[in-house]
Amino acid sequence: MRLYIIRHGETVWNTKRRLQGQTDTQLNENGRELARITGQALRGVPFDLAFTSPLRRAAETAEIILEGRDIPLIKEERIREISFGVLEGHSILPELHEISDPDFHYFFDAPEKYHPPEGGESLDSLLERTGNFLDELKTREDLLHKTILISTHGAASRALLGNITGCPRKEFWGTGVPKNCAASIIDLTGGEWILSARDVVYY
Repeated sequence: MRLYIIRHGETVWNTKRRLQGQTDTQLNENGRELARITGQALRGVPFDLAFTSPLRRAAETAEIILEGRDIPLIKEERIREISFGVLEGHSILPELHEISDPDFHYFFDAPEKYHPPEGGESLDSLLERTGNFLDELKTREDLLHKTILISTHGAASRALLGNITGCPRKEFWGTGVPKNCAASIIDLTGGEWILSARDVVYY
């Protein structure tokens, strides 16, 4: 089994540095173009099926990448983005002063210290549900020899990689939030996930 884990294309909220979380935003024109370029670069990859977060920005990214192919696209709740609760829609730009919680920066700067805002989801919860998804894939004999596209989000994709690599919480982000349409490639070898490539961009 080979997985291509891809973050969705750009949205207006990305450009404004707004916390999207589980708010159902959609791609902007640049985001669609990034997905088209990525789809062209992956044209030779023999995808058998795709799993996508049910949020529109991820689903549309998968649809554009796979355009013209008769490939099943399955919506999967467990790879939905983390929820930021009452802070969704707020900009993280410090000059706008939209986030009053002085500790929120831990989400990016020290994830081992992060506590979710009211109504938000913890990193433990995100890691658990994405880990459950990966564990289920391992048990699916019908998928054993398949090549699978997984269209998801920034934090959700890092949680998937965290489950695969076993990195400590403080290294949750690795080199940072992945770029829009960045792809990481994972192989299931001898019953174990092996990270073959991280954050590849095609534009």
